Formats: sequence, C-alpha cells, structure tokens
Amino acid sequence: MSMDVLIVLVLLGLALRALKWRRMAAAALWAAVLLFLATGCGLLPTWLLNTLQGPYAQRPAIAWAPRNAIVLLGAGAVRAPDGTVKPTLYANGRINEALAQYRDCKASGNDCKLEVSGGDALHSGESEAAVYGAVLEHLGVPAADLLLEPRSMNTWQNAQFSAPLLRDYGAQRVVLVSSASHLRRAMLYFSHFGIEATPVRGDWLTARPDWWPQSWNFAMSDLALHEYAGVLRYRLYNAMGWNVQATRPGAL
Repeated sequence: MSMDVLIVLVLLGLALRALKWRRMAAAALWAAVLLFLATGCGLLPTWLLNTLQGPYAQRPAIAWAPRNAIVLLGAGAVRAPDGTVKPTLYANGRINEALAQYRDCKASGNDCKLEVSGGDALHSGESEAAVYGAVLEHLGVPAADLLLEPRSMNTWQNAQFSAPLLRDYGAQRVVLVSSASHLRRAMLYFSHFGIEATPVRGDWLTARPDWWPQSWNFAMSDLALHEYAGVLRYRLYNAMGWNVQATRPGAL
C-alpha cells in the first residue's frame, strides 16, 4: 500500500515534469522522497503502530463469570512439505495467549470454552479452526471445551459466525484474543454483532528505526494501514447503510 502511494507520486511527478509544471513536479517528487524516508526509516510505522496498538498494551485482569468463552481469531494456516497443515508463524502468539487465558479461566473453577474462529482463507485444504483446534487439543484442551467456527474468511465473518455459537453456549464473559494490531478492528466488528468482549493481545509489533530504510518498516506500515482502512470502511458502510443491522452490544 505504501509502495503504491510512492509509485503514484513518482509517476505524477514525472508526468508533471513532462508537462513543464516544474514546481508541482518537484513537490510531488519531494513528497515521494520524504514518504520513502519516513516509512523506511521507521518514523511513520512507529506512529501508526503505537496509535493502533496503544489501548491494548496492558493485559487486563479478567473477572471470570460462571460461563466464559475465550475467542481465538485465526492468523492463517499453511501446508508443510510433509502434507500436514500447520498454523502460520503469525498465529503462535495468539494461540499461546488463548491457551493461557483458558487455563486461567479453568483455574478459577468456572465453566470455560475456547472458541477458534477461522475458515480456509489461505486455501491450505483445512480450516484454521480445525488446524488450531488440533494444536490446542495436543496442548491439553479437551475437545469438549473447544468450539470450532470453520466458515469465516475474514474478520467480519469471524464476528458474524461467532455470535450464534456464543449465544448458544450462553457466554457471560467473552475474551477476544488476537494480535494487538488487529484488536481495534476486531472489537469494532464483534461489537456490531452484539458481542461485548474483553480484548487481550497475543502479540505486539514494532517498527525498526534506522538511518537506512528497511523493508520491514514498509511491511509494518502496510499492515497498520490495512487495519485503519478496515475501520474506515466499516464506518463508511454504516453511514451508507450497507452493513447488516447492528445488534445491541451485550445482546448475545
């Protein structure tokens, strides 16, 4: 996304230069240079990520209810050379945190379920729910305590398809586990479908400030911009009446 903007600015500058509009051409080209340096050297992605993740820096203390659901949002699954399907690297933090929350819930003596939400968005041949569920079973979560939601292909559907599962279970406390960078958008969508959740981060992303532009910083900028675009799209669709009718928060 950031590279697309850079390319557009450069092409615009060259086109303006060809049209002899030298001042406007210089402005466009200088804007491209400044954006390249601000992004590559880490200033822009640091600001974007800090603003996006800041509310989820501290893990909250959970007051467990008689019936609780920890919702784990998938982060992709890939087929390994031996034919098995495994969670992606980006899923490890989420899985570990969801497992920790589940164990803490069980230690409280209350009823606890761990819902895994995710379909086969990367076309690995198996749903993320099934793949992550197998990992969690291997780590000691009983199959009876797992709720699998294998249809969703994006965050909006994660919320949409999780709502009836949580309603049927009668969850009184919902803990939503995802990446810190993803939680703002995920919370917005889950709230739209009446799910009042406590957000808990499974991982934390940072830029890599450097005097020399780094490709990592461009990737972090694009990731953050993708999340902001999702929030903006949600608000735009709401204003246009294109989203399905919202459910009252807490009315599972």
